[in-house]
Amino acid sequence: MKTTTMLLASAAVLAAAGPARAVDFRPDGVSAHVGVGKHATQMAGVGVIWDWDFERLRRAELTAHTELMVNRWRYGAAAGGRDELTQLVLLPSLRMRLGRGASPWFISLGIGASWFDRDFETPRKRFSTRWNFYDVLGVGYSFGGAAGAHELGLRWNHVSNGGIRNPNPGQDFLQLRYVRRF
Repeated sequence: MKTTTMLLASAAVLAAAGPARAVDFRPDGVSAHVGVGKHATQMAGVGVIWDWDFERLRRAELTAHTELMVNRWRYGAAAGGRDELTQLVLLPSLRMRLGRGASPWFISLGIGASWFDRDFETPRKRFSTRWNFYDVLGVGYSFGGAAGAHELGLRWNHVSNGGIRNPNPGQDFLQLRYVRRF
């Protein structure tokens, strides 16, 4: 039953992301990120970004995009030594930029779905599911011309199953992120 719920939630996220680019699947950018978490847990990944068509608000610019990422985690294994896993993420995100989009600074927020290729288990914690939510909250800076061809950002990332099944210890990362826009 719990697996069915996660599959339905993931399908809903995918369905919501679909209309963002009805026919044109050419990406609008690519990303690379690295992150560190407690107890020597590390993560690095790359992504492909598709922008949504959004209207500007009166005093701020609100935009959205969907990012498909592949992350690699390294961590202390429950049996000793080091272990690794691969994480696949689909992340819809909102971004707000003040000054009607004139400011190079932005705030971003996203909640997506992720899947691990194996169980995550360390001496201190164990995830009960391979399907998890992938939440981000970040700040960033655009540069490289009027279109902002480059971005640097710092974001907090939380991965957990949202209490669907226990144990649900969650894992937090502080990420440094670079984006190259086309």
